[in-house]
Amino acid sequence: MMQVRAVVGGGALACGPETTLRSAAEEMVNNEMGSLAVISEGKLVGIFTERDVLRAVAGGASFDEDYVTAWMTPDPDTADPELSCEDAARWMLATGYRHLPIMERGTLLGIASIKDVLWAIAPVED
Repeated sequence: MMQVRAVVGGGALACGPETTLRSAAEEMVNNEMGSLAVISEGKLVGIFTERDVLRAVAGGASFDEDYVTAWMTPDPDTADPELSCEDAARWMLATGYRHLPIMERGTLLGIASIKDVLWAIAPVED
């Protein structure tokens, strides 16, 4: 059974709480990622996702003046790297999460996306 440690790779994209919405969205697009960890003073304080970008657009946010801290999910749930991908999938389905920060002893290892987890439990054969 594969653990989520195996799907998070070499870390997560991150930004600070006072990153503009435009900078955060550009970072996600440029790196083909659906989320950013929001880090303040070395600690995970939030997660900013594609859904947050949509909420900001719908809410009339200024992408050059508003910050991710106003639109992020603060204090997100996290998972241990030893969690199985199957259990992560069940958790993500039950909660509606598409991105799950993986933490080990207070250190962010990466963010598992629902796509990462699904690839791990249902790989597509060529």
